[in-house]
Amino acid sequence: MASKSTKEPWEIGAADFGKSLTGLGVNLLVSDVENTVRFSEEVLAARVVYWNQDFAVLRNDEAQWMLHADHTYDNHPLLGFVMGQEGRGQGVELQLFNQDPDAAEARAHDNDYIVLAGSADKPHGLRECCILDPDGYCWVLSRPLAD
Repeated sequence: MASKSTKEPWEIGAADFGKSLTGLGVNLLVSDVENTVRFSEEVLAARVVYWNQDFAVLRNDEAQWMLHADHTYDNHPLLGFVMGQEGRGQGVELQLFNQDPDAAEARAHDNDYIVLAGSADKPHGLRECCILDPDGYCWVLSRPLAD
């Protein structure tokens, strides 16, 4: 992997961070880490744990996910599937539960992101909206409907 980062390394080493991960992990291969970090902060209300031009860790109160820049996957077979594709996550929804979909939709509009489906009450008991990030991944933010 050819690092493009000019930032100070994260105080947690890669091996130690990797050993700390449990459960389901979400790692998105993105064309520009900085753009996706900005989207995550502006629309998903994520907190940045760490980021540089190669890698990022993001969190909200309910979830954690990671971003890797394309160039960090230069020897990984997944890179060949996504290079040159418009919208990398076809068929995948990345769901953030217990979030305010109306607020996320407003933030997306304020920052010129694509709202694929506006906030609506769904028959499965959630109010949700669908927003595309800069690489075309579909983020679904939802909260339970009142009883």
